[in-house]
Amino acid sequence: MADLNVQLDAEGFLVNPNDWTPEIAEVLAREEGIELTDRHWEVINFVRKYYEEHGEPPTLRAITKQSGVPTKELYQLFPKGPAKKVARIAGLGKPKGCI
Repeated sequence: MADLNVQLDAEGFLVNPNDWTPEIAEVLAREEGIELTDRHWEVINFVRKYYEEHGEPPTLRAITKQSGVPTKELYQLFPKGPAKKVARIAGLGKPKGCI
């Protein structure tokens, strides 16, 4: 990520969420093996809006209940830990309850 000139913590989350850009999201997604589609962006934008309103990333339950994206689809979009992966790609900290 040095080429994007942002700081990441030991788990790969942005140190400063204000550094986030769509370009950074694309790079972080590629690192996760994810090619972002419009549906991914719907979830990312929901998560970022939730963060702005609540001051923390949403839990998986909050994403599925409030975004309209079913749990099964979230796991297809962001395999092996969707809440953590989408928070990372969205430039936010790790959600509560994520290991």
